[in-house]
Amino acid sequence: MVTMSEPISIAFFDAKPYDREFFDAVNARGFGYDIRYYENRLNTETAFLANECIIVCAFVNDTLSANVVTKLSELGVKLIALRCAGYNNVDLKAAYRTIPVVRVPEYSPHAVAEHAVALILSLNRKTHKAYYRTRDGNFSIKGLMGFDMAGRIAGIIGTGKIGRIVAKILRGFDMRVLAYDPYPDQKYAKTMGMEYVELENLYVQSDVISLHCPLNPNTYHIINKESLARMKDGVIIVNTGRGGLIDAKALIDALKSGKVGSAGLDVYEEESEYFFEDFSTQVMGDDILARLLSFSNVLITSHQGFFTREALQNIARTTLENIRDFLDGKPRKNEICYRCGEDVCKKKETGRCF
Repeated sequence: MVTMSEPISIAFFDAKPYDREFFDAVNARGFGYDIRYYENRLNTETAFLANECIIVCAFVNDTLSANVVTKLSELGVKLIALRCAGYNNVDLKAAYRTIPVVRVPEYSPHAVAEHAVALILSLNRKTHKAYYRTRDGNFSIKGLMGFDMAGRIAGIIGTGKIGRIVAKILRGFDMRVLAYDPYPDQKYAKTMGMEYVELENLYVQSDVISLHCPLNPNTYHIINKESLARMKDGVIIVNTGRGGLIDAKALIDALKSGKVGSAGLDVYEEESEYFFEDFSTQVMGDDILARLLSFSNVLITSHQGFFTREALQNIARTTLENIRDFLDGKPRKNEICYRCGEDVCKKKETGRCF
C-alpha cells in the first residue's frame, strides 16, 4: 500500500485530446489523481518528465526499453500502467522486480471485431472506392464487383474474445468459419458452428483470413512468403491485431502477383513513426508503408479499431482501477508476467507460462 499526503501524480505520456476527455471524466468520479498530461511520447529523452510522479501511464507507441525502465526507477516511479492491451514495447525482463507493469487486457472486443468486419466488407464490395467515385460524379460500377459472403470460407487466427466475436458476426453472414488457436475451445466452437483446423488447412481453404492473435516469437510474421504461397488466389487478408504478424514485404509481393486480392490493415509493423499523427503535409519516409498505400486494393486505417466511446471509457476506468489496486495494496489482476506476457492472475488460473 502506498500512502501519501498529497494527491497521487501520474505522468501521462503521448496524450491526445480524447485521452484527456475520457480520463478526466472517469478520474472525477471517485479517483481524484493528479494526472499530468504530456504530448511527448515516452523514451530516454522524455523520461525525466515523470519526475515527482510515482505512476507512469503509457500507450502503444511509447518506448519502455531497459534504459527507460531504469530511468523511471531512478526517478521513483513505482508502477507502469499501460492503457492498452499490447506490451511488445515493454522490456518486461528489465521491469521485473523493479517496476510492476499492468495493462488493459480488454476494453471493447466488439469495437475491434466490428472494425475488422468493416474492413472485410469494404474490401469485398469496394465501398471505399465507390465513395470517391460518386463524389467526383462518376457513377460507373465497373471494377467494383465483389462476392456473396454467404457460402464463403473465413479463417480466424486466434480465438480470444475479439476473434470469437468476428467468428460470430461472419457466421451471421452464413459463412463457414475455420479457426486456428494453440488452445482450441472445442465446446465453444461447437456452440458457434465454427471448426478448428490446423494452420496449414486454414491457409489453403480460406477466402478471407482475419488475424486476432497476440504478437510473440511464435506468431511473428505468421503471414510470410511461405504461408502466403499456400493461400487461395485472391484471398482477402485483414489484420487488426499487431503489425508484426505480417511480413509487409512479402505481402507487397503477394499483392503485386495477385495472390492476395486485397488487404485491410489497421496495424503496421513500423507504425510507431506515423500512426496517430498528421503527416499529410510531409513526404512519406517509410518506403514500405508508401508502397502499401499505393495499392488500390489495400485499405489502411491508423490503428483505430479500438476507437469507440465505449472502449475509451473502459480503458480509462480499467487503467485508473489498476492504479488504485496498486496503491491500496490489492492483488494486481492485470499485472503482466515478465516470463510469458500473460496476466499474472490468469497464469495462476491456467498454470501455464506461454
